[in-house]
Amino acid sequence: MTTILVTGGTGTLGRLVAERLREDGAEVRVLSRHARPYAVDLREGTGLDAAVEGVDTVVHCATTLRGGDDRAARHLVGASRRAGVRHLVYISIVGVDRVPLGYYRTKLAVEKTIEGSGLGWTVLRTTQFHDLVVEFLRNAARVPVVPLPAGVSDQPIEVAEVAARLAELAAGEPAGRVPDMGGPEVRPLAELARTYLEAIGQHRRLVNVPLAGKAYRGFRAGGHLTPERAVGRVTFEEFLAKRLPRRG
Repeated sequence: MTTILVTGGTGTLGRLVAERLREDGAEVRVLSRHARPYAVDLREGTGLDAAVEGVDTVVHCATTLRGGDDRAARHLVGASRRAGVRHLVYISIVGVDRVPLGYYRTKLAVEKTIEGSGLGWTVLRTTQFHDLVVEFLRNAARVPVVPLPAGVSDQPIEVAEVAARLAELAAGEPAGRVPDMGGPEVRPLAELARTYLEAIGQHRRLVNVPLAGKAYRGFRAGGHLTPERAVGRVTFEEFLAKRLPRRG
């Protein structure tokens, strides 16, 4: 039986990847900072060698906005080399090479670390998950007037679809950079906000706010979108209908 390690295996994506791999018959180890027996902070690396020992494939889903993803990747690559891991699969983001956002730059650096690791590797880039768009809109809607970055669109995708694709890639041979995955529709952020507010039964005024900086210009230019790879099936409305409680 193939043994697969999923980093970030208790998170939004990693949990679904682990479930899908188990359904497909793999032996799965879940690694996160608090999930025993493989409770490892990748940024520190302590205990990582034991977690990777005997593993054939690693699916690297762990990430943090607090910094340190590049250091975590170096630790993971080093441990994977020592353990003789055959295949390292990494989930990245569409636009990491086009939008000069700090977090994106770090994701790109991780890609390069994996590509130069000497391991067999696969990298999949996707657009933002529906869950992250909803989180952004929920926070923005806490005030009577909802500020939105002017001129920005998004292409949200269902996380379960990404998990299924990662599980498929993990079961296969190293494939390098595979085609991107984008959600089914490119939608103006204001339109997504109106859809979300209607779904939760709230009325808010939307205000489009022009921002400054290279990252904003990158988003406004659509650097984070992949309309030619709109392979996702679940729309934002369908996601909301499933995830949010019914009104009335």
